[in-house]
Amino acid sequence: MAVVGATGAVGIEMIKTLEKRNFPVGKLTLLASARSAGKRLKFRGEELTVKELTKNSFAGIDIALFSAGGGISKEFAPIAAQAGCVVIDNSSAFRMDDKVPLVIPKSMPLTLSCTRGSSLIRIARPRSR
Repeated sequence: MAVVGATGAVGIEMIKTLEKRNFPVGKLTLLASARSAGKRLKFRGEELTVKELTKNSFAGIDIALFSAGGGISKEFAPIAAQAGCVVIDNSSAFRMDDKVPLVIPKSMPLTLSCTRGSSLIRIARPRSR
């Protein structure tokens, strides 16, 4: 599993939620910009080093949680999906894309069956004002 945008406010909350809910993660890969690469974040009592997000970051990753902004999602989510990841995107990048299934948190359980064969899932979220 990977968290893209791991050093941002939402990325940090994603990591905390994975830990708090004891989500079954074999190995967690933390990805962010070159500026954030090398930072260390805790997950389950272990310090993990943040790696720079590149086109080759998704080898061996099954699920990638994206919260790094629409531009990053548009560029890297298709690359991750092509590498075999199920991508769960928290940005507005795919808001109007009917080919990308929409999951509404708390209204429907997130299951891989909801992807309808897609490797990319968009998460509904309140709009910022």
